[in-house]
Amino acid sequence: MLELKENRTEPQISWNQPDEPQLSPRFFERREVRIVGFSALGIFGAIILIFGFFYVKFARMIDRRLAAGAFSNTISIYTRPRTIGVGDALTPEEVVSRLRHSGYSTSRANPMGWYNVRPEVVEVYPGLDSYTGGQPVVLEFAKGKLARILAAGDRSERQSYELEPQLITNLSQHREERRHLIRFAEIPPALVNAVISAEDKHFFLHSGFDFTRIIKAAYMDMRSGRKEQGASTLTMQLARGVWLEPEKRWTRKMEELFITMHLEDKLTKQQIFEDYANEIYLGRQGTFSIGGFGEAARAYFGKDVSQLTTAEAALLAGMVQRPSYYNPARYPERARDRRNRVLALMRRNGYLNAEQYRQAVGSPVTITAEPSDSVGSQYFIDLMNDELQTRLDSREQHARYIYTTIDPDLQQAAQDAVDIGMKAVDRQLHGREHPKTPRDPPQVALIALDPRTGEIRALVGGRDYGVSQLNRVLAMRQPGSAFKPFVYAAALDTAIQGGRQIFTPASVLSDTPTTFTFNHTSYQPGNYGHEFMGDVTLRTALAHSLNNVTVQLAQLVGYEKVVAMAQRAGLNKAIQATPSVALGAYETTPLEIAGAYTMFANQGMHVTPATISLARAPDGTVLYQHQPEGHAALDPRVAYLMVSMMQEVLRSGTGAAARSLGFTLPAAGKTGTSRDGWFAGFTTELLCVVWVGFDDNRELNLDGARSALPVWTEFMKRAAKMREYRDAKAFQAPQGVVTANICADSGQRAGDDCPDKRYEVFISGTQPATECELHGIGAHGGLGTPR
Repeated sequence: MLELKENRTEPQISWNQPDEPQLSPRFFERREVRIVGFSALGIFGAIILIFGFFYVKFARMIDRRLAAGAFSNTISIYTRPRTIGVGDALTPEEVVSRLRHSGYSTSRANPMGWYNVRPEVVEVYPGLDSYTGGQPVVLEFAKGKLARILAAGDRSERQSYELEPQLITNLSQHREERRHLIRFAEIPPALVNAVISAEDKHFFLHSGFDFTRIIKAAYMDMRSGRKEQGASTLTMQLARGVWLEPEKRWTRKMEELFITMHLEDKLTKQQIFEDYANEIYLGRQGTFSIGGFGEAARAYFGKDVSQLTTAEAALLAGMVQRPSYYNPARYPERARDRRNRVLALMRRNGYLNAEQYRQAVGSPVTITAEPSDSVGSQYFIDLMNDELQTRLDSREQHARYIYTTIDPDLQQAAQDAVDIGMKAVDRQLHGREHPKTPRDPPQVALIALDPRTGEIRALVGGRDYGVSQLNRVLAMRQPGSAFKPFVYAAALDTAIQGGRQIFTPASVLSDTPTTFTFNHTSYQPGNYGHEFMGDVTLRTALAHSLNNVTVQLAQLVGYEKVVAMAQRAGLNKAIQATPSVALGAYETTPLEIAGAYTMFANQGMHVTPATISLARAPDGTVLYQHQPEGHAALDPRVAYLMVSMMQEVLRSGTGAAARSLGFTLPAAGKTGTSRDGWFAGFTTELLCVVWVGFDDNRELNLDGARSALPVWTEFMKRAAKMREYRDAKAFQAPQGVVTANICADSGQRAGDDCPDKRYEVFISGTQPATECELHGIGAHGGLGTPR
């Protein structure tokens, strides 16, 4: 039987259908082009976005900074104003120098103020930014003195005039620098031409980048194989100097690019040049940087920038490249060669003709620097900066103008006195040190303040700030006998507070060798020179700084009351109630001692030392104004008795050398000798403390009368010639103080037979009622005045 099979044929699939489109190679080429194009657009867009982001970021930062001022982060530190008067020893040159340091110039556009000089005449015109807000005046001079002060308007005569505070320094981003801001109108054409010839000759033509110079610099660098040529324009240098930190980062060049573009967009060329002229670093003066051509003109040539000659302008422009290397004060030949290269560039660029070039190249390099107030005031500025942070706290960042309490004339007197006095100390110590083991020289601290307000007028913290920045005014040291007045004040205060015994300046104690026991420990003080005087009054004991009597007195009064008195005067809490406290064994600082002595000089009122008078924001808002911080620490009657006894120190005691050295104003004070030498003293107008010693705390082996007192005396003699301090008056007794004639030996009321009589001061009711028994009927001298 046949099987039928179905013949089935599988359909064949053709992969090359004639009706399907074919993809040509050109199609793929076009697709690749589109991909590349879109990618390029994406990358370009990303670049634009990134560029725009950073440009806007830096634009906002720059706009904020420009709105506040290019140097808004700079704090200007000023001295206190100075009052001048008819008859003062003063010359036109000195007044002009002070005006320059106050920010004045010869330009009438100067917002601080301007001046005009004629023979023996200086016209002063305060500006809108003037601190004093004074009226224009005409100062006339004759024979080295200020002869007349006339109002510029109605020519009415005045007896005195207040000069503006002088700029000490600027604090900028934690740097100390001196900067005198100038306007473009004040910059002489010679300086503009010198700078652009040396640094950027196409400055007024390009838009921030000199592409021709960039290409040339790149070519020269490639040929030499190292970076030799710079291509930075003035705008790029300004961008780096003002808006960028100095550290090296790969992004810094990009940031510089953005800032440069925005500066060129926002500012005119004149504004850019003005900011550049104020910002550029031009060396150092002492420990301070010199910022800008305005300050450099003063530092190197002693004149306003507007008065620079062509040669001087070229020298300053040449310093921009390497300020320290071309410093004319240290390397005059280098500076001259660099100056002449700049002059040659100015000649080539058509800014000088042949005769001008010849005269400028032939002129010598002459440095006539104005004396810098900041050179001797660095220690003060350090202390002021500490107070600024404490007083203003979070408001410190808003401060722009700080007017301090320092008197520049008195500061110079302090520095001169220190220099003279320490040379004398060196001579006395000469030969004591072994030549093979030389040591650091003795150091010094001086602080002077107004005893009524606590405002510090002068401060020296060491012999040379450049060598050591340690401020000895803040160094903890044993004050020695400079502490004794607090012992005697505690004793005299018994007349007010009461006690087992009431002490007066006429109370008598025995100066003989004595052993004191405290906490099962024996203590036997000796006098300086190991001499004892027998029975003495408290006045005599303090005048001659008798140790034994002082410890006796502290024991009788109570060591706790002595410590309490010291702390009422502002001394530190570490002082302990032990016998050695009476002799100043516990450490304190010259600053503390100065503050504590205001209690005596200010009729019993203690005032806290201060360095800042006024702090202002850029818009003039007052952020802080000093008000004396004081409290009644001592009854005025006790304070007067202490002043009278401390006057005896200078009259007949350990401080008498001050009188023999020529200081004659009414004054009171106390010597101190520990490992160091001290003297603290005051008039009604000025209080000054001087410390002399070694930093390593080894023995000075000079008492205070031979180390610190001569420095104090030299300083006070100089201060006595100044208007503000020369009219020191006799100390006035307050109501409740009486005078009685006593026997100097017994301290009792003087009798007819007493060989040594004198008048003594007492708080009313404590004067001796008993006639002298030592030279009269009896032979017993009382320990104290019975209550």
